Amino acid sequence: MENLLRKADELARHYGVSYYEMRIERVIESAIVTSNGQLDEFSLNEEVGIGVRTFNGAWGFSSANDVSRAGEAIETAMKIAKLSEGNSRIYTGDPVVDSVEIKAKKPFTEIDVEKKLALVKETDSLLKGEKIANRSVYYGDSVRKQLYFNSLGSEIETVVPRIRFGFSVTARENGGMQTYWKSFGGTAGWELVEETDLPHWTDFVKEKALSLLHAQAPPSGTFDVVMDPELTGVFIHEALGHAVEADSVKNGDSILAGKLGEKIAVEGLNVVDDPTLPGKFGSYIYDDEGIKAKRVELVRDGILANYLNDRETSALLGLEPNGHGRAQGYAYQPLVRMGNTYVEPGDWSFDEMLEEVENGLYMIGDKGGQVDTAGGTFTFGAKEGYIIEKGEIKAQVRDVALSGKILDVLKNIRAIGDDTRIEFPGYCGKGQVVPVDDGGPHVLTRALVGGMR
Repeated sequence: MENLLRKADELARHYGVSYYEMRIERVIESAIVTSNGQLDEFSLNEEVGIGVRTFNGAWGFSSANDVSRAGEAIETAMKIAKLSEGNSRIYTGDPVVDSVEIKAKKPFTEIDVEKKLALVKETDSLLKGEKIANRSVYYGDSVRKQLYFNSLGSEIETVVPRIRFGFSVTARENGGMQTYWKSFGGTAGWELVEETDLPHWTDFVKEKALSLLHAQAPPSGTFDVVMDPELTGVFIHEALGHAVEADSVKNGDSILAGKLGEKIAVEGLNVVDDPTLPGKFGSYIYDDEGIKAKRVELVRDGILANYLNDRETSALLGLEPNGHGRAQGYAYQPLVRMGNTYVEPGDWSFDEMLEEVENGLYMIGDKGGQVDTAGGTFTFGAKEGYIIEKGEIKAQVRDVALSGKILDVLKNIRAIGDDTRIEFPGYCGKGQVVPVDDGGPHVLTRALVGGMR
């Protein structure tokens, strides 16, 4: 390693490069996917590689999937930085020397692959049932060991385990089909699997898919809407979280550009991104720029308090770095990304919230959607919904979507629940894919409701 750093220093002087950083990664991972009991994927992989990023007013980047080619990757990145024209700047700060690990109670590297396959097969068996036309089960785990070095003198070693496991079913009757699913995940080990009540959750998913076959179509129009913790989480991630990523702000792609310190939501709304939460799927110790992860208050009492940033955007916007430069792997450059994004609890109970609704909907879960952070609009599908009449939950509705203007929905919030949950692991795409978690409490707001396909 000393020879590699010496070569990097020599090349930096030769090419006139002011800053460089290297990430050497070793990833051990396994994945199992089945459809209706048949194996679609069964893989065990180990990969080692290096990513080199250099800066001289603009970035240069190169990677190699063979550490013996590290010198070549370093020189290529240096050449790119020298040839690129730019007058940007970055945060440098003090060097960091550290070695940290997120420890699993039961490391899945010590679990036989036969046991992992048995889990998937057992789950598939539990998902069988009358009118269940399709079943899908997936299991994935990885251990990411990273060595990070930069020209400031930082030397950081991190070890992060991740596991994600889930399943879905599609029910069919009289030509109609409905799908429901459930996922579990975290920076944890095999204990996450052992703590999951498989019979309960497989029955739950089947019952939901079957009940949706007989649910009615949703009404259309503007209604009071109670979002469950999962839908609150995806709303705050997609509609607000991406708008506070500082690269979007810098590039003029966010409705929140220039709004720090301004009221953007109802008083009492507090939104946080915290990669330091123990065990969550989007948690990490240091980001991929060698900055320590930290809890960031994005919205405090309805006021926009901060952006998520990386080395470049923190310098350009005059902000304190907050450790949100993340990369999919060594072969990718870090981008500003979320970790665990959520709404903090308020003081309303769910029943109190329902009593506030004369005519509205209770919407549950995330079924995907789209957001325009520059235009400030969104559309999200929910897994299911229920009509609320005079404070009581009535008929179930299917294929229901929520849409509106981001700032209007934030300002229309009338109640924030006391039941925050952050347990909805997934992967966020932004040219790259990184693990994230999100959540919140039940939230009562007002928005446009309609059907979706």
